[in-house]
Amino acid sequence: MHTLEDISSLFENKFYEPPLLIQACGRINIIGEHTDYNDGFVLPASIDRHIYFAIGENGSNECHFHAADIGEECHFSLSDIKKSEKAWANYLMGILQQLQKEDIALEGLDVVFGGNLPVGAGMSSSAALEAGFALGVCSMFNLQKSRRELAQLALRSSHEFVGVPCGIMDQFASLLGRREQAIKLDCRSLHYEYIPLNLGDYELLLVNSGVSHELANSAYKDRVEECATGVRAIQTAYPGVESLRDVTFDQLEACKGAMAELIYRRCRYVLEENERLHQAVEAMDEGNMETLGALMLRTHEGLSKEYEVSCRETDFLVELAKEQPGLAGARMMGGGFGGCTLNLLRKDAKEEFLKKIKREYYRAFSTKAEHYELEVVNGTDIVN
Repeated sequence: MHTLEDISSLFENKFYEPPLLIQACGRINIIGEHTDYNDGFVLPASIDRHIYFAIGENGSNECHFHAADIGEECHFSLSDIKKSEKAWANYLMGILQQLQKEDIALEGLDVVFGGNLPVGAGMSSSAALEAGFALGVCSMFNLQKSRRELAQLALRSSHEFVGVPCGIMDQFASLLGRREQAIKLDCRSLHYEYIPLNLGDYELLLVNSGVSHELANSAYKDRVEECATGVRAIQTAYPGVESLRDVTFDQLEACKGAMAELIYRRCRYVLEENERLHQAVEAMDEGNMETLGALMLRTHEGLSKEYEVSCRETDFLVELAKEQPGLAGARMMGGGFGGCTLNLLRKDAKEEFLKKIKREYYRAFSTKAEHYELEVVNGTDIVN
């Protein structure tokens, strides 16, 4: 893990000039999981876990990337951008390829990056890579793109170059986050509004299962296709439907016999999760943390049983959390199959909560469960 000062110094030691510095944010998602690629609603917030970039032009056609946290490098020519065996490099190369598709003339770049945003924990380090680099490149070459346009560019990069059929939530949250506020985002229209995070006596706390969600890449793609399969079945009876966003519960029930039971359960989860999100925003507006927590617990139940993207470790953490005093709600967060659980609990219960969770988790899995205390901050930005 590196600080901003570390990354700046590493760059100057390697390339002998002061760099442009970018601070890219990770994110949490309070509720609205696996709804973004179904044109639904999400409720993310940018957090104080960062990837720091140091970027400079080098006057050539070559790019040199250095991933400081893992000590890896990648070198290539802008004339020959090809997918790398190093997964992290593809998130950066894809941004450059998308800009080239717009006939934007680029020059070679030297890049050093690293930070304190855990990989594989469900806080979207990949989107932070895309967001921070996209903002840095556009600043470096004076490209006039809005943050919304950068999020869309990063999404296209994920789809077309990296090969991940994700939704836009992560990139959008990283780029447009605002201090002490969540973003209620309509993933179809990209209309958004900021929702104050007035949690009162409660706070949000992440507990890391230590299971890397990177193992879920193929299963993630399966869920995307399963939802698309459900939409195709529903379109037979309701041709105006474009995505699960358009489907009512009555329509889904009417088409239940036209799809496999598994497909029905996937679709029903998405419809229920969109409904839960709207209820969660109402609860937050009213300062009702008990209702918000109950909705989070129902989301986890749906992710575990209907959508089947949880795992034994995250299920264990949620079930254990439910037994603890002061806990309003908990759920797995992110793509699934590992990563963190998001816990909404009273501030005065945190110490005992963590003591019990860490002890019991180690006894069950012989693995330490790290925790992350969160601050919701402004999104990805230029530091200098």
